[in-house]
Amino acid sequence: MEWFEALILGIIQGLTEYLPVSSSGHLAIGAHLFGLNGEENLTFTVAVHVATVLSTIVILWKEIVWLFTDLFKFKWNEGTKYIVNIIISMIPVGIVGLFFKDKVEAIFGSGLLVVGICLLVTATLLAFSYWAKPRQRENISPWHAFVIGIAQALAVLPGLSRSGSTIATGLLLGNKKERLAQFSFLMVIPPILGEALLDVKDMAEMGVSQAMAGLPPLSLIVGFLAAFVCGCLACKWMVNIVKKGKLIWFALYCAIVGLATIVIPLI
Repeated sequence: MEWFEALILGIIQGLTEYLPVSSSGHLAIGAHLFGLNGEENLTFTVAVHVATVLSTIVILWKEIVWLFTDLFKFKWNEGTKYIVNIIISMIPVGIVGLFFKDKVEAIFGSGLLVVGICLLVTATLLAFSYWAKPRQRENISPWHAFVIGIAQALAVLPGLSRSGSTIATGLLLGNKKERLAQFSFLMVIPPILGEALLDVKDMAEMGVSQAMAGLPPLSLIVGFLAAFVCGCLACKWMVNIVKKGKLIWFALYCAIVGLATIVIPLI
């Protein structure tokens, strides 16, 4: 992988991790265009995912400090309730990661048809959430956190946007836009870090030389920094977009890219 390819893929990951257009789908498309092999793509994917987690921590550091401050008061307060909801939301994706990891990885290697179909599903979800007007609820309940967690678990499929699925599901359940983006971004930190640790274990088993084959250190660093900087920008931008309720444009984008991903290989 050349450094400019890593730069492009890092920018794609940083932007699409938070924008509701599927980072996994866009990385799969980018990897296909650049002809990256599985091991090289795995190493790079771990690096850019960790970079976007760090960008979340940087942008939402005040909320994270508040959560841990409330937690260590050892009382049943708002911060503790919030953390419990995050833990509940992790249950579905934890089940998928423990019992269906190999099947999910097989889907990632099955070509771009799945990516295109899942992008169309993302577009449909975003469109429904834009037009639906359910009764607004003040706080995210444990049950809603679990349902949003199911959406996150399904979004392990390439092309099905994690942020798009979780935010759209929360909106359809009637949760306030102002709270959803923050919850959606915070709830993903533990699963991504857990997945990264599992991938690091797989890389350690295959050996450093094999894991880094075709991936120069400069390319890895460039991709990491690009994903981090763009992740910071996209995270802050997305919070404002959700508040304004302008997700319909992303539905249109996902529909166009999804159709193109399906049709173009057939031409």
